[in-house]
Amino acid sequence: MSSSNTVSLRLPARQPFDFGASLAFIGSFPAMTGQQGTSGAALTLALRENSTTLAARLTAAAGGAGLDCELTADAPIDGTTASSAADRLGFHLGLDDDLSALYAAARHDPAFHRVTEQLHGYHQVKFPSPFELLCWAILCQRVPMPVARAMKQSLVEAVGNRSELDGRVLWAFPDAEQLAALDEDELTDLIGNRRKAGFLHGSILRWLELDEGFLRTGDYDAVHERVLELPGIGPWSASFLLIRGLGRMERIGYDREMARAVSRAYGHQVDEPEFRRLASGYGELQGYWAHYLRAAG
Repeated sequence: MSSSNTVSLRLPARQPFDFGASLAFIGSFPAMTGQQGTSGAALTLALRENSTTLAARLTAAAGGAGLDCELTADAPIDGTTASSAADRLGFHLGLDDDLSALYAAARHDPAFHRVTEQLHGYHQVKFPSPFELLCWAILCQRVPMPVARAMKQSLVEAVGNRSELDGRVLWAFPDAEQLAALDEDELTDLIGNRRKAGFLHGSILRWLELDEGFLRTGDYDAVHERVLELPGIGPWSASFLLIRGLGRMERIGYDREMARAVSRAYGHQVDEPEFRRLASGYGELQGYWAHYLRAAG
């Protein structure tokens, strides 16, 4: 691939795939407010790959084959950076997720089958990167959502990964190397919370030692244990990071939000033993079952 400041890519998607469902989810996702654009039938966002800030515009490809992606940057985009960005965007939007087993199991579960009909072709939209979710999981603990978003934006603007697309300013969340350059005092000044800054600083340094490929595909228990070693990450945050950051669907935790979602879909109050029984019917896709229940709203 020749170097150019603009690169066009085709991102294939495993069928069925409904990009409109992805856009609808992103538009209602509070953690991403102001960070991504969903104007019309396009998604625009900024991202950091290979130490490069990129702006991306994604639209549905003809015939539903996947997505057309246009990447732009202030400097030429080499093939390695373009490939890395394609992987990141495809993973973010779950383009390679195989929904066939989930939908097959739903045919024996009338309550959930109605949910899959409502969200047919929706592939889980994860955070743009698991590192971003790691930081968000620390920032959002025990503070109101607007406060957490303000903390996050302070980090983004301090690093300055700014891009413009279609006359709109887009900000890419910093990569781990950029945030690792900030010491604990600097992080405290930015977010106004020394305890969270300490957790952030420790987790950022630990993250640099981890292999994202292992986190995505390695033994679940080993990955879970490694995530729990990150400062500021407890059982709830670890589950959040595994599912919404790394796409690990093998297990799902039970909490009040999950109880509300499953009870709403099944039409009666579902306690934890019944929840476990229902989830077990989806095997290693029980995290997808749970995400669909929450996304159905």
